[in-house]
Amino acid sequence: MLLPMISLAQHQCNIIAEINHENKTISVVQELTFFNQTNDTLNNIVLNDWMNAYGDKNSEIGKRFADEFERGFHLASEKERGRTENITILNEEKSFLTWERDENSADVIQIRLREKLFPNEKIKILLTYSVKIPSGQFTKYGYDDNGKIYLKDWFLSPARYENHGFVKNNNHNLDDITNAVCDYELHVTTTQNLEAFSDLDEVKSEVINNQKKYHFSGKNRLAFKLLIGTKNEFESFKNEKIEVVTNFRDERVDDIQRAIVIDKIANWVQEKLGNYPNQKIVVAKADYERNPFYGLNQLPAFIAPFPDQFLYEIKFLKTYLNNYIHSTINLNPRNDNWIYDGIQVYLMMKYIDEFHPGTAMMGNVAKLKIFRGYNLVSLDFNGQYSYFYMLMARKNLDQPLNMPKDKLIKFNEKIASKYRAGLSLKYLNEYSENGLVDKIIPEFYSLNLKQQSVSSDFEQLLKQNSTKKIDWFFDKIINSRETFDYKFDMVSKTNDSIRFRLKNKTETHVPIPIYGTKKKEIVFKKWIDALPKDSIYTISKNNADKIIINYKNEVPEFNLRNNWRSLKGFRLSNRPIKFIFFKDLEDPNYNQIVYIPTLEFNLYDGFYPGMRFHNKTILDKPFIFDVNPSYSTKTQKLTGRGTIFFNQFNRDSNLYHIRYLLNGHYLHYAPEAAYIKLMPAIYFRIRPDDYRDNKTQNIIVKQTIIDREKSDFTTEENTENYSVFSAKYYNGRTEITNHYNFLTETQFAKDFGKLQGEIQYRKLFNNNRQLNVRLFAGTFLYNNTKSSFFDFGLDRPTDYLFESEYLGRSESTGLFSQQSIVSDGFFKSVFETRFANRWMATTNISCNIWNWIEVYSDFGAFKNKDIPTKFVYGSGIRLNLVTDYFELYLPVHSSNGWEVGQQNYGEKIRFIITFNPEALVTLFTRKWF
Repeated sequence: MLLPMISLAQHQCNIIAEINHENKTISVVQELTFFNQTNDTLNNIVLNDWMNAYGDKNSEIGKRFADEFERGFHLASEKERGRTENITILNEEKSFLTWERDENSADVIQIRLREKLFPNEKIKILLTYSVKIPSGQFTKYGYDDNGKIYLKDWFLSPARYENHGFVKNNNHNLDDITNAVCDYELHVTTTQNLEAFSDLDEVKSEVINNQKKYHFSGKNRLAFKLLIGTKNEFESFKNEKIEVVTNFRDERVDDIQRAIVIDKIANWVQEKLGNYPNQKIVVAKADYERNPFYGLNQLPAFIAPFPDQFLYEIKFLKTYLNNYIHSTINLNPRNDNWIYDGIQVYLMMKYIDEFHPGTAMMGNVAKLKIFRGYNLVSLDFNGQYSYFYMLMARKNLDQPLNMPKDKLIKFNEKIASKYRAGLSLKYLNEYSENGLVDKIIPEFYSLNLKQQSVSSDFEQLLKQNSTKKIDWFFDKIINSRETFDYKFDMVSKTNDSIRFRLKNKTETHVPIPIYGTKKKEIVFKKWIDALPKDSIYTISKNNADKIIINYKNEVPEFNLRNNWRSLKGFRLSNRPIKFIFFKDLEDPNYNQIVYIPTLEFNLYDGFYPGMRFHNKTILDKPFIFDVNPSYSTKTQKLTGRGTIFFNQFNRDSNLYHIRYLLNGHYLHYAPEAAYIKLMPAIYFRIRPDDYRDNKTQNIIVKQTIIDREKSDFTTEENTENYSVFSAKYYNGRTEITNHYNFLTETQFAKDFGKLQGEIQYRKLFNNNRQLNVRLFAGTFLYNNTKSSFFDFGLDRPTDYLFESEYLGRSESTGLFSQQSIVSDGFFKSVFETRFANRWMATTNISCNIWNWIEVYSDFGAFKNKDIPTKFVYGSGIRLNLVTDYFELYLPVHSSNGWEVGQQNYGEKIRFIITFNPEALVTLFTRKWF
């Protein structure tokens, strides 16, 4: 039910703020008149203090940065971080009031009242405090190197009250502060050479004693922005409806073009949503940088697939809509975030349909002959929203739309859930067939200008105005992560009609549209509301030559590849094969096979060019094949590798992904000696209930079958052909400040059995020292082998399972023998005895001394048959350029003595290097998933 609020009886807040640009601080004197608009008697009041989140590396915002692999905040100096200090609070009688921070909500303060505050009563309190402004490098809010300042949520503001309590949310850098509506008077003092801008209304400004003083005012505001910049940085565009203040520029778009675009967007948004209640709106460049149009922002400028004015228009539209909606719609922006996102994306799609119909996702690139036939470039501009959502759904990482914003994976929060919210409103609008959503959005917006609302109010409005039953929309679309997949179970035809039966593969019942097309033109459309089992439908044929489920993709359907049937007669396959040169978006009309040249290298094959064939598209599929035949230039023989696997995703289980895999290699492991590897395996991936938790659990069961040609250079007796069964368990969590993993593995072969495990731990301390610890222990359960080939390796294991990316795996001298792999003992110094056939236990430790320069130490013990236990150690310098991907180790002292002064020291340096593109990509994508 909508809760009425009296617009003339808001909280009142008078703020006097003096900015010290040298110290990056703000001295604040604040008078707050708190009005109890609730039906409850209050013993305390709660104020949001989100600026204080920047004061501690271990705050909630600090933890979020660490979760998302953002190092800047943790490495920042004390003066670069912000905080709220020296808070004093007095009541109207000038008596001190007690205040405290909640241990679970450190970014709010709770003020204890001396007397109870009854409904419809007011209390006036006086607050003084100092705000340390943070650097804008973390969130775009704060100061920059040029002395400019952009502030949002920087002062103590009354928290929203609902369900008989104050909303106490920590700052997670999500722009979802839950303020109560307030009337503001803001007095700002800054230096004379800078100007202040705000979306509050400017009352006056004057210069006194080389300082510039501003007075801003605003009624019924949820929040406001304060920007300090140079005189010409911001410009104002005003029409008869609204004033737009912005520093959002593009040097390729001139002033006249920019004015036309801003006027066009301002008028259109007001037409679709309703009148903006304030005189002025601020659209800052930083607002867009915080929430860019993903896809457009990654395109390099030299490609220029869109006209400059179009790019500016779309970027400005996105930012303008976001600011317009969030500053006026009075919902809980954390819990009801899907409504904000849904309205924003829905209106963006309508804008494209109205002003830029026919625009392709990749713009003018679609006109180039070389790219014709690629779904990625020819897809309709609005079609990308569905694909970005489906990217997460196919990975089984999508989340319900009603999930609180702070619980969303970053990719969902920034992209996928936003887009699905807009798509869902479009779906509902299409299904209603009477413009239901177009009607309700401005009505809901108008109500929110006067009332505090919740998401159920939006639901109630939709249901009251719908001519169809739409409970499914909230049960199956908004409040769940269920997927939808329909296919034809039977299709028959006569000259005049089509009879068909649909199969609901996911058993999730939502309305689905059926289309008939002739030469790609739509000749009929029918919505199927419910799908009783074995129901048969009959539709007039209208000369259709195809019948298609969900042709316009109104329904966010999991799989579009099984959605159509030809009516032209018998065909061997509804989807012909199409060969494409690089990975494309999935095209439901074709079986796509990607072919791409490859070039790889190892010491024994030399460079081996090849041609890779696979059926991978940007969206994950259940069944994947990937074969890469190649030619070894050194041996002049055919080589290659291949993989086939099947993905099983369990939507409602912590065991969310099972992969059944068959992998094979044919390459050379030594001069003129090849190996064949065949590995059937099953991978089990387990995740916690909290998708944001960076914890990973994997169980891998596999059989590795190796057939090696005998080599005069390296092959030891009875090691040519063997088969090893292994079971591995991995449990780990990775963040910027903390990383741990535990791995245990057991292996069984004809002549040996092993049990081994390792623990890795990394900790980045508050003083920016990083400690790395690795513990390894392994023992043979039985060992009847005749060589050291299967033994534990102290410094360089033989990798008899052919899992590591050795460039020269059989080398014992030269550069390629210096490559190190994080496995077994992982010593960097080389000793006379390098293997153990009974047991081994080692520890590897490193700690940074400056930036990426570290010191390391290895020590351990190992046992061989009939030989006493041996203890060894080593130490030196580690150049940790990219952890686990590119590292150098320079031994200094070990059980061998001082290694620096010994001959041929260059041969003692060890290195780690990774060329695997898929592994390197995870460095850049891990913060998103």
